[in-house]
Amino acid sequence: MAWLVCDGKVLASCEVATTRAQRRKGLLGRSGIEGALLIAHTRLVHTVGMRFSIDAIFCDADLVVLAIKQVDRLRLPISPRGTRNIVEVERGAAERWALCVGDQ
Repeated sequence: MAWLVCDGKVLASCEVATTRAQRRKGLLGRSGIEGALLIAHTRLVHTVGMRFSIDAIFCDADLVVLAIKQVDRLRLPISPRGTRNIVEVERGAAERWALCVGDQ
């Protein structure tokens, strides 16, 4: 298990999806998430078939935040240019943690 950290502050535990199967599954089949899921080496996510809405945190290769989008169920958000990793969290978590574009 990894940790989601920003400016030296631990925000949450973080699962890391690195294999093709893990990235494909993401949060499908779950009723929620405590912490975060980092989907490494991807540019796209969706919430089709998911049971809950999420915040999608789009990051570049160095895990610098490019955009944060609230994504309702059954949606396919548009990733900003340069996206290489995406962190999925419970909807509203990014705001509670005060994450901003440019944070790493």
